[in-house]
Amino acid sequence: MKRVFNNIFKATKILLLLALVFCMTKVNTYTVNGKITNDSMNKTLDLTAMATKYDEIHYTDAWYPLDRFTGDLTGYGADCALCSGRLGCTGQDVRDGTTTYNDPTYGTVNIVASSKNLKCGSIITWDNHGTKMTAIVLDRGVLGTDIDLLSPSEAYASQHVGRHKITYDVLRFGWSR
Repeated sequence: MKRVFNNIFKATKILLLLALVFCMTKVNTYTVNGKITNDSMNKTLDLTAMATKYDEIHYTDAWYPLDRFTGDLTGYGADCALCSGRLGCTGQDVRDGTTTYNDPTYGTVNIVASSKNLKCGSIITWDNHGTKMTAIVLDRGVLGTDIDLLSPSEAYASQHVGRHKITYDVLRFGWSR
């Protein structure tokens, strides 16, 4: 009985292999002058165009949201009563009015404080009345999913940022995607 099953199994493997070989011979693919042509689909693909498209996908991938949160957006200044004037993630002194950070991937971004829900170095983006805002988490001190935008001063934060609900996308968790 065992020998019969082994013979049936071997015959099935041979038939599957023959079917695979038959299917592979139906697709005629060849390369001519840097282009790949597939007769079965009647399509030609330029390798340079393919490399360019790959670069576009790679670039836009950095801006593809990994997660989405809703929380309150508030503002704070380095001169707040309980602030040391130094960022919790880097120790950088921001009492000189610094409110932005130059990220190698995302360029010049705003600095925000978050809870430990978002790792230091995380990049977030949100719509601020028709303007796309991008920021990096370099400070701590808020709860839950709220975000605190670093402003030049506490007076500026209360006048221009205030408090409102936002939905923000996380583009990067921590320092690397």
